[in-house]
Amino acid sequence: MIKHIVCFKLKDNSEEQKQEAKKVLLSMDGKVNLIKDIEVGTDFLSSPRSYDIILQVTLENKEALDLYQNDEYHCGEVKPYMHSVMESSVAVDYEL
Repeated sequence: MIKHIVCFKLKDNSEEQKQEAKKVLLSMDGKVNLIKDIEVGTDFLSSPRSYDIILQVTLENKEALDLYQNDEYHCGEVKPYMHSVMESSVAVDYEL
């Protein structure tokens, strides 16, 4: 199993924007069949070092991660939206 984690810092980190981005990320559930589990959380501290949103996706293996990275819904809907609202992001991928 693979855990794919992405933390996003938003241009506008208002609660409304965080909730909208969370909704978009969670929209992959049921639309991207490679995802075994998905979790999205929003930061409540808003400290200078905080990121605003975390996406955690569990996938079967490295091949599934590669397919996920090129999935039509992920690339056509979710990525363009997140790129339009984010200031920066960091990611970690590891085997469970």
